[in-house]
Amino acid sequence: MRSIHEPTRAATDLTFDQMLEKIRYEGAYPTRERAEAVTHAVLSALGRQLTGDERVDLAARLPVEAASIFTAQIPASEQLTGWGFVKDLATRTGGTPATARWDTGAVLATVGHLAGADLLDRTLAQLLPGYALLFGRAELIQAA
Repeated sequence: MRSIHEPTRAATDLTFDQMLEKIRYEGAYPTRERAEAVTHAVLSALGRQLTGDERVDLAARLPVEAASIFTAQIPASEQLTGWGFVKDLATRTGGTPATARWDTGAVLATVGHLAGADLLDRTLAQLLPGYALLFGRAELIQAA
């Protein structure tokens, strides 16, 4: 019997090259190299934010090369909000918050697709507020 947290492959397995082409298209990047650089930066940043079963399960659903980038990062001791994630990415890449937000959306939309709805729900529950929009989802907030 399978654990509810046992990693499974997404319905659509992509190779790393296919993933990069999808990100290149989503982000309207002029070259594969630019899409790869953005993917590396965003996956590294996400790898610093996720821990536990969600980290393991997400890595299992990514192409091997993407999973290696993601899991090579040691989780940070302090979690960032979605906006903090974007600002940190902008600082690390030397870009602006606007371009970092664009890059994040291009990569995380594809990551969310590969994760599937259930794993993405669990992932968003682990992260601080502000990440749903980065994954292309509405940020629903309960009334106080």
